[in-house]
Formats: sequence, C-alpha cells, structure tokens
Amino acid sequence: MKSYIPFSRAAILAVVAVAVFALLSWGIDDVQKGHANLPNPQQVIDYLKQAIDWHHQLTVEEQLATDPSDVLFLEDDRQIAKQVLQLSFDFARAYAPLAPAQATPGTTNGGSSKYQSLFREAAAADANLRQIQSEMADLKVKLQTARGSNRQKLQSTLDETQSELDLAETRSQTLHAMLQFVSGAGSAANSGNLLTQIEEIQRSIPELETDTTKASGARTTSRPASNSGALQATSRRAQPSGILALVEDLFALKQKLHALDQRAKATDALSQSSQQLRNPFVANITAEAQRGEQLAQEADTSGPAQLEQQKRELDALTASFKQASSVILPLGKQAVLFDLYKNNVVRWRSTVESQYSTELKKLMVRIALFGLIVAVILGLSEIWRRATFRYVHDLRRRYQFLLLRRIVLWCVIGITVAFALATEIGSLATFAGLITAGIAVALQNVILAIAGYFFLIGKYGVRVGDRVQISGVTGDVVDIGLIRLHLMEVAGAGADRQPTGRVVVFSNSIVFQAGASFFKQIPGTNFLWHEITVTLAPTADYHLAEKRIREAIERVYEQYKEKIEQQHRRMEQTLNIPIAMPKIRTRISARQSGLEVSIRYPVDVEHAADIDDQITRELMDALKQSPELQLAGSGVPTIQAVGDEPKAA
Repeated sequence: MKSYIPFSRAAILAVVAVAVFALLSWGIDDVQKGHANLPNPQQVIDYLKQAIDWHHQLTVEEQLATDPSDVLFLEDDRQIAKQVLQLSFDFARAYAPLAPAQATPGTTNGGSSKYQSLFREAAAADANLRQIQSEMADLKVKLQTARGSNRQKLQSTLDETQSELDLAETRSQTLHAMLQFVSGAGSAANSGNLLTQIEEIQRSIPELETDTTKASGARTTSRPASNSGALQATSRRAQPSGILALVEDLFALKQKLHALDQRAKATDALSQSSQQLRNPFVANITAEAQRGEQLAQEADTSGPAQLEQQKRELDALTASFKQASSVILPLGKQAVLFDLYKNNVVRWRSTVESQYSTELKKLMVRIALFGLIVAVILGLSEIWRRATFRYVHDLRRRYQFLLLRRIVLWCVIGITVAFALATEIGSLATFAGLITAGIAVALQNVILAIAGYFFLIGKYGVRVGDRVQISGVTGDVVDIGLIRLHLMEVAGAGADRQPTGRVVVFSNSIVFQAGASFFKQIPGTNFLWHEITVTLAPTADYHLAEKRIREAIERVYEQYKEKIEQQHRRMEQTLNIPIAMPKIRTRISARQSGLEVSIRYPVDVEHAADIDDQITRELMDALKQSPELQLAGSGVPTIQAVGDEPKAA
C-alpha cells in the first residue's frame, strides 16, 4: 500500500497562515531569493508616477467634452481611470513585502535592518489589530442571540477583547508614528520604506482618499462641478451654420481627434509598463505551479520522510504563490481595464470622426451654395451692365445707372458674405446695428456727402459741363464724385466769363446746408435773359425810340430764336408745367433825367457776349439814323443780365 499523509482544507489554511505570519515576522529573505528577477522599488515608484500622470491627463478629456455623447464617454473613462489608478497602488502595496530593503544615505546596514524590523513589527501589529477587530465583530454578533449565563460569559469575553483591541491600536499607532518619523527624516526615495512612500503618494491624490466622509464630500462637490462644466460646454456649443463657425468647429474636432490619439498612445505606454512589471511574477508563478505539479506526482511514490519534506515545500510554495498572486491580480485587472479604456477611446474617436465628416460635408455644401449665389449675383450684374449700355444712351444717365449697379452689387455681396459667414442672424443684426451706429457717428459728414450725391444726380441735378453757381462761386462742372463736386471757376462781367485756371471743390453735403446758395440751369435749357436800358431826353419821341430799339433787337434775335424756342419746349416737358414762350419785352419808366426804355430779350448762354455785342451795334446804328432820338446823360446804353451785375456796352 502507498503511504500518505492526509491534508484537510483547514489544516492547509492553518499552515498557510503560519507560513505567512512567519514571513512577516522573520523576514522575506527566502522569498526574495526565489524572486531575484523581480522589479526593483524604483521601477514600481516610476510606474506609480506614470499612472498618476496618465490619470491627470483626464483634464484634457474634460476639455474635449462639448457634446452629450462626449460627456458619456468622459464619465466612462473617469471611472475606468480611477480603478486603474487604485489598482496601481494595490499592486504597489502588495509588492512592498517582496521589495528588497534599501539603505538610507548616511546609515549602516544595521540601521537599515533596524528600520526593516520596525516595518515588520508594524505589519504584524496591523495584522493582529485586524484579527482582534474580527473577533470583536464575531462576539458582538453572538452576544445579540445569547441568553442567561452564556450571555454574561460572552460579555466578559467581549470586555477582555476590547482591552486587547485598545492595546493593539495603541501599539499600531505608536509603530506607525515611528515609521512616519523615520520616513520623514530622510528623502522619500531613499528611506528604505517602500510602503510609506506608496501611502504618501496615494494621500496626495484626492480621488483615492480612503476616508469615506472625504470621499463622499469630494463626490458631492467636485464631481457635479465637472459635470456641470461639461454640461455648460454642451449648452454653449450650438450646431454651427455659418462658414466661419463650421471652419472653427472642424479645427476643434481635428484637435479633439489628435488629443484622443495622444490619449490612446499614453494608455498603450502605461499598459506596456504594466505588462513588463507583470511578466516576472507570471514567470515565477508558472515555475512554482510546475514545481507543485512535480511534487504532487512525486508524492505517489514517496515515503513518509519524503512526504514530510514535500509537505513543507508545498507549504512554502503555497505561501509564495499567494503573495505573488496578490501582486499579479491588480495588474491582471488593469490589463482588462486598459482594453476597456482603449475601446472606449476608439468609440469616442469614431464618434468624433463621424462629426468631422458630417461637418466637412456641410461646409462643402455651404461653400458651393455661397459660390452659386455669388455667381448668380455677378451674372445679374453683368446683365444690368449690358442692358444699361444698350438701352440708356444718355451718358449722364448711363453713368448713374452704372454707379448704382456697383453700389447695389457690393451691398448684395456684402450681405451675402455676412449671412454666409455668420451663425446666428440675431447676433449678426445686433452686431451690424452697433457697427452702423458707430459708423454713422464717426462718418456722419461722409454719409451726408454720399446722400447729397444722389440729390445732385437726380432728375433736376447737375451733370458734367453744366454752369452752376454755389455760394457765390460760378463755374463749370468738371466732375461729380461720390463725396465731392469739382468746378472749373469762371470769372468776368456779365456773360463774358472766362476760366480763371482754378478748380473749386465742394462737398456734396452742401446741398443740405441752409445758408448755401446753389444755382443751375433747368435741365435741357441753356438760355438766360438780358436787359438793355436806354435813357431818352425828355423831348425825345419815346414811341419812335421804342420802335427803333425793338427792331434792332429783333433783327439779332431772329438769328437764334428757333434754338430758344426748342429749349423752351424741352423745359416744359422736363417740368411738366405750361410756361410762357420767351419773347422780347419792352418797358418805359419816367426818371428825373428823362424817359428810360428797358427791353428784355433771351440770349444763349454760350453766345451771350456775341449776341450782346451785335445788339449794341444794331442799336447804335438805329439811333444814328434818327437824330431826333436824343439820349439823356452820357448817351451810352447799358446791358445787364437779369439778376447779374450791370455791364457797360
């Protein structure tokens, strides 16, 4: 028959507990020898720092959450990232008992061993404290159902256990206070107490605060704030409709894609670091499992002494396996969480890519529609231009139509561009109103001059070549600009005016000035009235004088009478009112010096001086032919334009 030693489950657990306690009490040298290829404490600290940096990068994702879908992805990532960070610290704490002791600078090996012994004592005190707390909980449960003497006995036992608990708590607090002082006396990196460093690092992260009250308070204060910030960002982000808003949104989505790619790379780097830390432990566990299977197979052919030796080796392997499993388990959970996190980032990126594609298509449609509208506007403008050249033969009217075409064209294009680029019409109207008010205040004179331009080119306006009189300045119009009016100044007496060589510039707003005088010919006419005055001696025959003077003027007037009558008819058509036909008018007045005969007659402006010269010559010849017509005074007749200064003939 085969010899064997039966092992119950309780016996195995008892042996494992004894082995773990022995490891905590007597040191971890034997375990360290079996794990010579494990990562060093500095690698673990670096991994924690990398995990913390990776967790802090969640702020980048919070800035990316501008849509409700982004908020959902962010919440999932926040939960996974918190679990990953917590598992990193769980791994580090599980690794701490396996870490080799580190000497503090300036201390001997004996001092380092003393600190390591203090750490083991603190760990043992914590284990004892947890055991007593468990016993206290069991006694309290039993006390609730106990009766009679059994209840009294349990109460006494509970009181005694409470005293043990107080003592254990005092011992644990004292040891931890000493450890805290020892860790504070040196740098955290060289203190030799890895667990203390891990705890200090974890306390610096509010998200991993172990206190329940603080954790709940942080959740009720900071968490809603982040959610509200994301919701505010979501409410602020409206669907873009203008070209500028679409371009801006496309740039934002492109940056979001880049940020998510960087986040995925950081996750891969952290996952790779976790894998590198996990590989040595997996190799050791695999080797231990193979050794356990080998021992199990050898037990079938071993004797009692060999079985006892194999039992001790199996117990050691069990204790080592449990410790290694406690280290590997957080890293294994992290591997699963890393996959979930990367899948979540990939789905988030796919959603953003879909938004980017949709908005890019919308931008292309907007640009195409904008180009089509501009092309239609330019086409209508070209039709307007060709129709103007074909149907408007008057140069002045053609210029006005072309100018109006340019103004309408640029106004329509400006409005089209504004509506194409803007997102909200209400905001555009408000902005345009403010801009218009500012422009109206700053450029009120310019705007008034532009308004005056349309009065100048109106139905009864001026055109290039017209002779006008503005504020006492007489001149011929040489240019009518949108802002200014240019006159070539003329000077001289009566109709005999000649250019002075100067150009006078007036603002078009002069038409709105109350004190400014503005005179011009009626459109289509180019004549004015002149008046010749002759003073006869009191003894002269005024009937004969009037007849002679009138005949002399009529002989000259017959030469251009038809031209004056044509202008008269054009004036009636322009003003659309009946006007008396121009003709020679005679008036006789009595003066102290004699009888004054005044004859008014129309003259063409362009030939006024020549007409006056001919009339004067004819009049003098007529007076010479009748000696009885004696002139009073100097005997020199005078000719003047009606409304103008007199001129000696």
